[in-house]
Amino acid sequence: MPSPSEREHKQQAPSSVRCVIVTVSDTRTEATDSSGRTIAELLTASGHHVAGRVIVKDDASLVRRTIQQQLAQADVQVVISTGGTGITSRDTTFEAVDALLEKRLDGFGELFRMLSFEQIGAAAMLSRATAGLAAGRIIVALPGSEAAVRLAMERLLLPELGHLVQQATK
Repeated sequence: MPSPSEREHKQQAPSSVRCVIVTVSDTRTEATDSSGRTIAELLTASGHHVAGRVIVKDDASLVRRTIQQQLAQADVQVVISTGGTGITSRDTTFEAVDALLEKRLDGFGELFRMLSFEQIGAAAMLSRATAGLAAGRIIVALPGSEAAVRLAMERLLLPELGHLVQQATK
């Protein structure tokens, strides 16, 4: 349970932040992007604003450029990607995001894999979900699975999103 000073600290965080969703996939379309749609629905239901959604092929330089373009928009506070965080030869989101990060939030990936382990067992170790800061903004890289996206959003990101943005801009 948070202490009174922790609650007061979090009360100063914005209750609504502007997010962009980047789906990384060689096969998904707007119609089949269930993970991107889930992120958008959960953000909106929590009072956040979805400033845009984009689908990009799983190519590290393309993913990196796309995220950089989103970070260049003055009103974007958070970029959440879905897909490309596994270990196959086509999974390059981790490398693209990691190259951009100025500060890493290692705890995000650790907590995500711990929660995933509770649901799917040892296969959770295959996820390279990550998060951190770049250009004073939050970047999060989630797996492409809708169940994984829901887990990360509901248990980790949504409870702390405003607080993350507040801290990133200090």
